[in-house]
Order: sequence, then structure tokens, then C-alpha cells
Amino acid sequence: MSTAKGVISLLLLTLTTLFWGVPLILLTLLKVIIPGRHQKQWVLKGLCSVALNWIGANLWWMRRWIKPHVSITIPESLSPHQWWLVISNHRSWTDIFILFMALHRRIPMPRFFLKHQLIWIPIVGLAFWALEFPFMRRFSREQIAKNPKLATIDRESTERVCRQARNSPIAIFNFVEGTRFTVEKREKQQSPFQHLLRPKAGGVSQVLSLLGDKLDGILDVTISYENPTPTFWGFLCGKEAGITLNARQLAIPQWMNEANYHEEQQHKERFHAWINSLWQEKDALLAKQTNHD
Repeated sequence: MSTAKGVISLLLLTLTTLFWGVPLILLTLLKVIIPGRHQKQWVLKGLCSVALNWIGANLWWMRRWIKPHVSITIPESLSPHQWWLVISNHRSWTDIFILFMALHRRIPMPRFFLKHQLIWIPIVGLAFWALEFPFMRRFSREQIAKNPKLATIDRESTERVCRQARNSPIAIFNFVEGTRFTVEKREKQQSPFQHLLRPKAGGVSQVLSLLGDKLDGILDVTISYENPTPTFWGFLCGKEAGITLNARQLAIPQWMNEANYHEEQQHKERFHAWINSLWQEKDALLAKQTNHD
């Protein structure tokens, strides 16, 4: 029965993607051919409306068909007319839809930091590109050593998004660990945390330095699963156990807006200390929730 439910869930997800994919493709073609940044901004607003409707349609059937057991705690002061940086731990593809359930239309249209390979997903990859999501290539240290110019590619992508984000409210989402948590990954990178991988500070720091004066705050999100090995397929099948999302609003310290992460070593060290302290608190919260479960 659960497999049949998963197949129907996958079919519903495909149908909503195909339905909203039609206006998406048409608006993307229009965005490519029309001249002028001002005109493209109007088309981008239309694309955001399509994306928000796609999210809303999926949340509608997920709540009624999958009926996930989700406990959500978020600040009451959120608004879709403000600028936000959202940082979160990452366990499963399910995280994305849990974030949508908590924050859909409570904050602006989300833009995720994405792995570059995701651009090749049919329709969805086109949406990511048209909506100007920042794509991260994440070159290895060995690759950068051979070609130092590679180090600036991800940085330039983030800068481009932040420049454009100054024109209208935006919510930039970043899974700071850079990949989904597993025990094997934790042991491989010798993470000092029990439930988290090491946080990658560069992207967050760059967003804060470029957009910090515009941001209304940071949303620090912690997602916890009762199932120690959650999967998106298990979620679609309705088999996922309880899920908890806690979001808290953090003020942005003034020093984050006054320095360059990539050029000032002192600022880099200070920022690493800040995000590691944040990750220690998150790890303690996850340990408490895990023990409670």
C-alpha cells in the first residue's frame, strides 16, 4: 500500500510540474528574447508567481494525501515584503518541502544555493535558471590549485544574485553544510558535531556582506527527523515518522556588513567562530530532540 501511495505521490508531483511548466517555459522564452533589464524584471515577477503557485499546489495535495506529521515553530514577525537569509541543516530532499510548508508565502519567493548539476533536471532545472538561483560548482582544492580562477566562479554567481536582489524582497536559502548529512560523511570529514556536518561559511558570509544592509534578519532553521535515515521516497510513501522544524530570527551583527570575508583573514576567522558557535547550538538542539524522540 505504501509503495502505491508513493507512486501516486510521484505522479501528482509530476502532473503539477508539467502543468505549471507550460507558463514557466513561455515566460522563460519571453525573458530570453526581450531587451532591457527593467522588462526582464517584470517577467521575473511572473516567473516567481508561477513558482509560488507550483509550490502551493504541491503543498495542497501533500497535506491531504501524504498527511505528514510535521511540528513547526516559526517567528510571528515574518513578511513576504522583507529580505531574509535562511540557513538550515540538511538531511533529505524532504527538507525543501518541509521548509515550504513552514515558510510558503510568509517570506518572499525562495532562492536556494544549488549544485550546478541540478540545472539538468527537466523543467525544474529550467525554473532554477530562469528564476536566477545561484548555482554552485564547488571545485576541489586540487582543481583550484591548478586553476585559481575557478575559486571566483561561485563567488561571482552569489554576487550576481545579491545585486539583483536589491531591487525587490528576496529570501535566500542556504543549506550551509553543502550536502545532505549522513554518518559516513560526518566521519569522513571528521566533523566535531554529532548530528551535523561542518558548516561552509563562504556563501553565507558573502550574502551578508553584499546584502546585509537590506536584510531584515537571518532565519536559523533546524530540521529534525524521528527516522535516523529519512528519504524523500519514504516521505512520498507516507512512511516518514515525525518531523520537527524550528526557526528562530537572528539579528545581523554590524561587523558582518563592514568586512570582506575573502580578503580579510581576521574577518574570516571571526565569521567561522560565529557560525561554528551557531552550529554547536543547533547540534545541541538536535541531540535534545533525538533523545526526546
